[in-house]
Amino acid sequence: MAQYTLYYWPIPFRGAFVRAALAHAGASWDEAGFDATLDQRAADPAQQLVPHMGPPVLVEHATGLSLSQMPAILIYLGEAHGLLGQDRAQKALCLKLISDANDVLYEMTRYNGAQVWTSESWAAFQPRLARWMAIFEQLGLRHGLRREDGYMLGTEAPNMADLVVSTLWGTMTDRFPPLRTLLDTHAPAIAGLSDRIAALPAQAALIERSRATYGSAWCGGQIEASLRAVLAGDAGGTPG
Repeated sequence: MAQYTLYYWPIPFRGAFVRAALAHAGASWDEAGFDATLDQRAADPAQQLVPHMGPPVLVEHATGLSLSQMPAILIYLGEAHGLLGQDRAQKALCLKLISDANDVLYEMTRYNGAQVWTSESWAAFQPRLARWMAIFEQLGLRHGLRREDGYMLGTEAPNMADLVVSTLWGTMTDRFPPLRTLLDTHAPAIAGLSDRIAALPAQAALIERSRATYGSAWCGGQIEASLRAVLAGDAGGTPG
């Protein structure tokens, strides 16, 4: 029996962070699939595995624990599998990075799909996207990160912080190649870290499975379609 079951849509997006952590830890998990995920999301909170508005939901079979909310799941997995370290400051900084990543996802999807991208809204957002990239870059640089070596919080080996950063920026720029140019410009150390983490055997295998299973999808739906449309019209654009 697998150690975990993940309830998430058949796309990367927030589920990719949980999958990356599980793969790095060498943990086994089953994917509940679309129908079971939809059933959980639609159920009355009294009937849900854990009361939640939307996935991801992770079930740990050894304990019977069910968790929702990506940051909570990642912190729990980090503690359970030794991916957070023992230093309180590093744990807090890791949570900051997870929270920042969640904010970037929220903004990149126009507030969880409440709106879609237009050429005007995308142009207005580009300076903010550049700032987000610079925020991640600066935190890494302060802990010795370089394009060719080092890790996000100055650790000797990659941990949850590196998995989160690589999953955020690496997956996004893989699915939307025009954004890779922006990342190379505004956060070259983050771009290098994303490449190095993606090349780790467990992550490389996960990325290959993700491509085979989900194709080029990232977040799906109208919001992804609108993002692809504006990027197609501004493939060479660079945020200020």
